Amino acid sequence: MLRLLLSCFLLLSILASRGQTPPVIKTAWVTNVGSEVLKSRANIRQAVQLAKASGLNTLCVVTWNKGYTQYRSQVMQQYFGVAIDPVYGQRDPLQEMIEEAHAAGLKVIAWFEFGFASSYGSAGAHVLQRYPHWAARDREGRILTENGFSWMNSFHPEVQQFVSSLLYEVAQRYDIDGIQGDDRLPAAPIRGGYDIYATSAYRAEHAGNYPPHDYNDTAWTNWRAQRLNEYGKALYKQLKQMKPTLIVAHAPSIYPWSKEHYLQDWPTWLREGYTDVVMPQVYRYNLQAYQRTLDELVKQVGPQHLHKVFPGVLTSLADGYRIDIRFLQQCIEYNRQKGIKGEAFFYFEGMRSNPEFYQRIYPGL
Repeated sequence: MLRLLLSCFLLLSILASRGQTPPVIKTAWVTNVGSEVLKSRANIRQAVQLAKASGLNTLCVVTWNKGYTQYRSQVMQQYFGVAIDPVYGQRDPLQEMIEEAHAAGLKVIAWFEFGFASSYGSAGAHVLQRYPHWAARDREGRILTENGFSWMNSFHPEVQQFVSSLLYEVAQRYDIDGIQGDDRLPAAPIRGGYDIYATSAYRAEHAGNYPPHDYNDTAWTNWRAQRLNEYGKALYKQLKQMKPTLIVAHAPSIYPWSKEHYLQDWPTWLREGYTDVVMPQVYRYNLQAYQRTLDELVKQVGPQHLHKVFPGVLTSLADGYRIDIRFLQQCIEYNRQKGIKGEAFFYFEGMRSNPEFYQRIYPGL
């Protein structure tokens, strides 16, 4: 009876959380590339104060990239014998960020940047060296790489269990406000799916036939995308059972590019209710391109889900790019015209050059 009552309580909690309107999010991504924020607690404290003064109410902090976590992970200790990126020594940047941000009244979302990607170049190569059967494969049988990233097999249950365990660990062990997948979670490059596991699963459902040689084949694309949808749905359900108030967020590429290149059918995630917030990467370099992209996005999402969408705006890059302030203001004004109440800035360092501007556009926080 107790077990039955507990199950009912969890179900009601999940349903209640789905019925709630997600908070308006005004955020920036905090990285460990091209940024010094995570290198000391003093830097974290300074960044939080700048974010608060600039009118943000949330920070998305990198939590998993280059084959390491930016928190002390029992899962990573179990799989690799290394609990955290060695550059942090005995520190725990995620815990420090949570403490400093919450003290300032800001929320923290754990950003699992690399998702199913194991490494960028040689950084993170230890993942597939330790578990070579985790590798994603292209149709020639080679380890799947895309734009310098090497990929784990997003369809393999061991890989899914490993990645899920990282998310569950943060949800359970940290006073975190949200969890965020990127354009690599859940995702797989369109050229993949030719590994033994995915091929066998496909053949079992298609009378023994092998997947099409054309990785852009529509039915083959839909089959793989649906597999990732099912994974994302199960992940959402489990995270909500662990912590019903948790914000489950995603930051995919623009649709349909996201599905055509990374099998991310995120409008379906919104329609079927297994994401709370989407921060699509509307990364454009001029107003006309931004407006065209946003117009398409608004149509794809529909008015019933628009309150869950906070566009990603490219404000800076590690190569020195900084957005023109007038262009940024026009992007935000256009968001408001379309009924969008917040945005996500990539990335935090872009705020340092003109914090007064953010104070003007986000007053009263």
